[in-house]
Amino acid sequence: MGESDLNMQRNERIGWVDLLRVLSCFMVVFAHCCDPFVAQFDQDRASFLTGVFAGSLVRSSVPLFVMMTGVLLLPVQTGMTDFYRKRIGRIIVPLIFWSIALPLLFFAYLNYIEPSSTNPALPGDGYTSRATLVKLYTFIFNFNFDTTPLWYLYMLGGLYLILPILSAWLSHASKRDIRTFLWIWGGTLLLPYVRMFALMLGYAGNYGHMGLFGECDWNLYGTFYYVSGFIGYLVLAYYLVHYPPMWSWRKTVCITLPLFVMGYLITALGYIMAQKYYPGNYAYLEVIWYFTGINVFLMTYAVFVVVRKLDLKPSRWMAWVASLTFGIYLCHFVFVHIAYDCFAVFGSLPYIVRLVGMACVAFVVSGILVWAMKRWTVTRRLVV
Repeated sequence: MGESDLNMQRNERIGWVDLLRVLSCFMVVFAHCCDPFVAQFDQDRASFLTGVFAGSLVRSSVPLFVMMTGVLLLPVQTGMTDFYRKRIGRIIVPLIFWSIALPLLFFAYLNYIEPSSTNPALPGDGYTSRATLVKLYTFIFNFNFDTTPLWYLYMLGGLYLILPILSAWLSHASKRDIRTFLWIWGGTLLLPYVRMFALMLGYAGNYGHMGLFGECDWNLYGTFYYVSGFIGYLVLAYYLVHYPPMWSWRKTVCITLPLFVMGYLITALGYIMAQKYYPGNYAYLEVIWYFTGINVFLMTYAVFVVVRKLDLKPSRWMAWVASLTFGIYLCHFVFVHIAYDCFAVFGSLPYIVRLVGMACVAFVVSGILVWAMKRWTVTRRLVV
């Protein structure tokens, strides 16, 4: 396939790509709006259940973002050096800026604007001057609570490093080869549950380390390490674009709807069961919500296939909103928690109404900020 053919195909699918970018971004904002409700646990069971059932509905948000990376960047059309300079260079500056800006915004808000915030998701002692100062330079090692969404940029940088290598293989791999890899990767989506099952059977780990298949304190790279994780979503996106299911709408709905419902029920009910049997153990709770778990994959696959099948014409309005999504993702987290306090005054409203209202407000306010920053050359690079 020539470069001109590739560009033509990408232009043809811009309608569904833009829709998926906007949908995925709103789902991320919505998911973070669920956190304060889930954090109530047994203190307010209705709030907890609302957050779980609503949050489980949008767990496919991040995997869909990853799949968009595969759609837009595979196959890689430049050399490795040029690719790294352009793609990794694009995320380093925003990562540095928002790693500093977000803790400062949280500090200002929780010390001078709303020091009496009752948000249960916020760490109780993390907003002193000293704690904030530490956050401003330790981001070189990892994200912190204030910069939670930025975990994605650290992970995305890793995907960018492997993309040119992956692209070279995909360009020569047969359909059968790619499907074989996807089946292997699909097996790794079960590993989190294998680990839990092993524990139930009495597995005590290797010298206390609970890893599987060769993992231990001195080796984090077990049997399936190199074929697991988000890399599978990149390959899946490439496969579904180049070899889309040739299903009628009736067959598409009959296949994807049960898959989505099954994944959703496992996610929501599994989280509730985990909270019951492992109260306060976030490590086990997060297993159910893993982005690389089989249940989230089922929902992700269903959403991607349906949106991909939509015959959408390019829309200037949708393209404009889609152009804001990267910036919205970067800055929305602080507005989510501000929105929680704002909607807390409407205590009589049903939790789900407050949650949806929070998501809409945080999304719109973040979008306005990103739009304003894009209009100034100095700040434009921080949000695009």
